[in-house]
Amino acid sequence: MALHYQITVKEHLDDSWSTWFGGLTITHDTDGMTTLAGAVRDQSALYGLIDKARDLGLTLVRVVPCTPAMPAAVAT
Repeated sequence: MALHYQITVKEHLDDSWSTWFGGLTITHDTDGMTTLAGAVRDQSALYGLIDKARDLGLTLVRVVPCTPAMPAAVAT
């Protein structure tokens, strides 16, 4: 079972980087920070994502485990 995380960096990261970060969803905060969120296979994969942020020179603000959003129930 994959774990879900939110990784926030200080810099603005273009949406095109999503694939390079394993398909994580990229959102931009009003304060200029960027949050990457989504499923991460395991702790090793999480450290790999953190390493990628470091390699780009991004400033890591926080890494938070989170619960994935549940899809809305479909009425029948």
